[in-house]
Amino acid sequence: MNVIVFSKRLGRARQIELGRPLAATVTIGLIVTILAGVLFAGVQLGRSNVFAPTAQVADWGRRLEEQRQQVVDARQELQNRLDALAGRVGQMNAHVIRLDALGRRLTEMAHLDKGEFDFDRVPAVGGPEALAESALVAAPDISSMLDTLSRQIKDRERQLSVLESLISTRNLSRQIVPGGRPVMQGWISSYFGQRTDPFNGRTVYHKGIDFAGPAGSQVVAVAAGVVTYSKDRFGYGKTVEINHGNGYVTRYAHNQRTLVTPGDTVQKGQAIALIGSTGRSTGPHLHFEVLKNGRAIDPMSFVRQ
Repeated sequence: MNVIVFSKRLGRARQIELGRPLAATVTIGLIVTILAGVLFAGVQLGRSNVFAPTAQVADWGRRLEEQRQQVVDARQELQNRLDALAGRVGQMNAHVIRLDALGRRLTEMAHLDKGEFDFDRVPAVGGPEALAESALVAAPDISSMLDTLSRQIKDRERQLSVLESLISTRNLSRQIVPGGRPVMQGWISSYFGQRTDPFNGRTVYHKGIDFAGPAGSQVVAVAAGVVTYSKDRFGYGKTVEINHGNGYVTRYAHNQRTLVTPGDTVQKGQAIALIGSTGRSTGPHLHFEVLKNGRAIDPMSFVRQ
């Protein structure tokens, strides 16, 4: 076997002749070296082809897990917002129920026609169809709308409460101001002002109105108030006096019997005595007086009511 060796330093080639055993050994060594290099290169290539996809798959798995967790978090956040909105709607619904109840009570207190203000039905509304400016409403916009609506509902509730207070005060004022006839049966036998005294014929000042009526018929309060006097009074016989507040006092005299005692609270139209002829009287009748701040005034303006 001949081996040719090229030398750069000498600038020429040399030929070496090898024997058969040595040539076989060199040939086998070269083949082994070449096979080792090919095997090493294959192993390296295999490693790169195996581990590279495995790392990429692992990275994809991490990303998918992160995205899955983000979806879970987003769902939880959405559920929390829905729960909060549901709570707000529940509170507003409770306010609306209270407003409806208050509206019904005000309708009854003001003696309004139920058909005019019916709180059991949705108010009638209408108008021409208009183009919608926006078809979609974002969650923050809904929250803002609920805040505004909640403030409006609370404002209306306060207004209706004030209105209820005013109506109650007005009704109370009407209840405590004398009005109407103090007897169930009878007729006016003597008016307020100057008259001839039935006992001595002199001209005297009559401080009330006399209602002649059947003995034992009911005497009723002309306004709500508190009984301050219920016993005999000189010249008046058995007398009842009721304080109505705001300076008003009514007096009912010459009764056969009184039905109330001092400290009793009476309502308008409640029976307080029975017509009689006690005290300085010529027959069964009721002497009725109205006093304003301690001064007797003509009861006719109240009786006509």
